[in-house]
Amino acid sequence: MALRTYLTHMDSPHPERALDVLEPDFRFLLALPGREVTGKSKEDFAAYVAGRNPVDRVHEILRYSRDGDLETVYGVVTERGRYAGSFLSAAVVSPGGLMARYQSFFTPSFALVDQHV
Repeated sequence: MALRTYLTHMDSPHPERALDVLEPDFRFLLALPGREVTGKSKEDFAAYVAGRNPVDRVHEILRYSRDGDLETVYGVVTERGRYAGSFLSAAVVSPGGLMARYQSFFTPSFALVDQHV
């Protein structure tokens, strides 16, 4: 459930709380339209969060699965109540229950699962 907790924090008024569910050597890839954001530490992710544009954003999880230490989610993102796109994300969770690795792919132009938002 680390990935669900992470997304809940990222959508809150205090996205920096997402850092609480990350290992110190957290590695990540965020594939966004036209750019990728990567990092090799919790501090790198803190810098990403600090520079993130504050928007009324919600990640609605439509599918969730877990297999051993791997959690995956698929869902849609709304900004200010309007559909913005879909995402597919995966995280490797440490034995301590924290996210050790994370990758997320976001697209405004394709929906894998039909969802009326």
